[in-house]
Amino acid sequence: MYNLPPQCTINKPLFKKAVFEKFNLKAAERDRFDADISRMALVARVSTATVPALTKGKEIEGLYVLQVALKRKDYDGKNILMLQKLIPQKLIFAIQFEEQTQFCIFHTRLQQSAWMPTDVATINLQGLSLDDVWNNIVAAIGGLDAQAEESIEEQIIHREQREKLLRQIESLEKQCRTEKQTRKKYELHQQIIKLREELK
Repeated sequence: MYNLPPQCTINKPLFKKAVFEKFNLKAAERDRFDADISRMALVARVSTATVPALTKGKEIEGLYVLQVALKRKDYDGKNILMLQKLIPQKLIFAIQFEEQTQFCIFHTRLQQSAWMPTDVATINLQGLSLDDVWNNIVAAIGGLDAQAEESIEEQIIHREQREKLLRQIESLEKQCRTEKQTRKKYELHQQIIKLREELK
């Protein structure tokens, strides 16, 4: 499964009732969760016991793959974050809708891969320790560079800052197009130039 060694395979269903009871969810939250998610199961465990070539990490002793079958593709990310809080383990979410899969992983923020056909969805175990494997999986799912000088965390923060600047620029450009006063239009244009400089 997902190109992981066969000895990693487990099959431990996770029932919605357990999620609802653990979080004492309100009716609206239960409905939101139920509207998105059909069923869940822990399907794989990567550890030194299941992959003897790996060494225990300083921070990580094992990680799990949680398969989440969706009722609709346009799911609410809050439901995935809630599952992350429920299970105090390092989790890779294999989100499935029909014949497609998207991997998600929480590291500083929720990182999401692109959707791909389920039959080609793979999780590569690269590295000698479980810490290395985790960082490489985070990088692969989040579209980051595990070999960069910046740490994974720094890359995530910088990407968020960049996305925030791009949203601000887009908003100012929209205002600039509709602004009638020349002076105000000029001020908006100067703000856009300043933000574009920050992007470089």
